[in-house]
Amino acid sequence: MDHAGRHALVTGGGTGIGLSIARALAAAGAEVTITGRNLERLQAVAAESPRLHPLQMNVDEEASVRDGIAAAAEARGQLAICVANAGIAEAAPFRQETLAHWRQIMATNLDGVFLTFQAALATLGREDWGRMVAISSIAGLVGLKNAIAYTASKHGVIGLVHGLSEEYMGGRVTFNAVCPGYVETPIVERNAAEIAARQGITEEEARAYLARGNRHKTLLQTDEVTGAVMWLCSDAARSVNGQSVQIAGGQVT
Repeated sequence: MDHAGRHALVTGGGTGIGLSIARALAAAGAEVTITGRNLERLQAVAAESPRLHPLQMNVDEEASVRDGIAAAAEARGQLAICVANAGIAEAAPFRQETLAHWRQIMATNLDGVFLTFQAALATLGREDWGRMVAISSIAGLVGLKNAIAYTASKHGVIGLVHGLSEEYMGGRVTFNAVCPGYVETPIVERNAAEIAARQGITEEEARAYLARGNRHKTLLQTDEVTGAVMWLCSDAARSVNGQSVQIAGGQVT
């Protein structure tokens, strides 16, 4: 897989799944803009490779996304590859859900993908090649208990991908979603700590509880998600469009 000469952008590229994807794209020759809130973290990651470029950007702020992506495109060219990965995963029983928390989840997980894709597409011409990949979740296909806002936001991401794939059908830009189960990332580590504190169990027991949410009862690794994204970004996947690739250790839908 050769992405030499292509500019890629990965939101939430400083940690977890986003970092794994950014490293793989850079290894394939792409110039990769990695975005996030923590500039120091992004700069530390970018020191690993001259092909990684840090950009402080908040996906829930329209001006930050539009200005940031425009600046990245001016510096490194049009965005041939865009991976909308940034997201937050916070649980709350429906009876305790607040409108403020609901809107916070939607602003990051759904509005952030909308803004990122729209700004990325603005850098491309109608005949240009492009790969737009959103990191959704198995929660975007099935319900997730005590995480109604998160579930709804991830369903929305898949709806966005479906609509875009239809709107741009016949062109050279594809839109797809990757739907992983529980992945061993800092987010899962934080969730495990919260579950342990709330239920009075050890963090290892909490991790095992989360792992049971995957069909094969094992936490996924970031390289499994990265492999799917890299395939979707390849020329071999040129006829894969509007799909939701499930990575959960077994049949889900």
